[in-house]
Amino acid sequence: MTGSAARVIIGFDGSPAASAAIEVGARLFPGARAWIAHLWEPPFASETLRRRLWSGTANVDEYVDAIEREGAREAERVAGVGVTLAEAAGLRAEALVERGYGGDGVQFAQLAEKVDAEVVVVGSRGLGGTRAVLGSVSDMVVHYAQRPVLVVPHPLLAAESAALAAGPVVTGWDGSAYAEAALAAAGALFGDREIEPVAVDERPGGDLEAGGRAVTVLQHDGMLPRSHRAVAAMLSAHARTRHAAVLAVGSRGRSAVEEILLGSVAMATLHHAHRPVLIVHRHGETGA
Repeated sequence: MTGSAARVIIGFDGSPAASAAIEVGARLFPGARAWIAHLWEPPFASETLRRRLWSGTANVDEYVDAIEREGAREAERVAGVGVTLAEAAGLRAEALVERGYGGDGVQFAQLAEKVDAEVVVVGSRGLGGTRAVLGSVSDMVVHYAQRPVLVVPHPLLAAESAALAAGPVVTGWDGSAYAEAALAAAGALFGDREIEPVAVDERPGGDLEAGGRAVTVLQHDGMLPRSHRAVAAMLSAHARTRHAAVLAVGSRGRSAVEEILLGSVAMATLHHAHRPVLIVHRHGETGA
């Protein structure tokens, strides 16, 4: 489904990367119904506010209650800012605020199931390598979400932003069930755009098809190892050449630890592509 029929959940923590995720989500899914999700954990308040609360309470229990109360109030305010941004961008938005318990990526993926979202949108602060896998909530959402996850890098350059309006969707293709899932998700979410399956191979391109679409074959020169990073770099370079709005890839659903040790085309693409990346698991499979 595209446009106003889309159901989107967007993570928002008040950061510039999260604001960018709302902007990109609105441009790719204009008029969509959107949940602006904000998870918070105490001690949410600043050190100055915590000192004020402590000086005004009689005991620890009362202090903890005050922290919870003020944290929830601030969380609602932050989510409200996100809703305002989303509505200004043309989305039909509502806030979704929940108390977090340290597993934000997992909990956010569960919220996507709760509201039956068709796509999850999260911002990325542009960290690279294993640091991103270990430290980024967006990476954990990618691992655990059963729904397609659109990761929006921040910042986007002018050309990358301009491509959002009408650029094609490039999808990685290797003939696997995971690639088929990515192609199907791209068709469902972006059916009004050109969708181009792209394969990386050492052999010259033949007359390959995927889902009734001709497959573009990028020839790997064979001089360097055909690693996950090499494939991701070639897909990303092609997406840049095509002025693609989105690069979509399937994920084999490895665990987070395995991704750190082994890597994958999906995770490598997240760290190479300077444009929104759609990560799709096979239906019913997650990285859990």
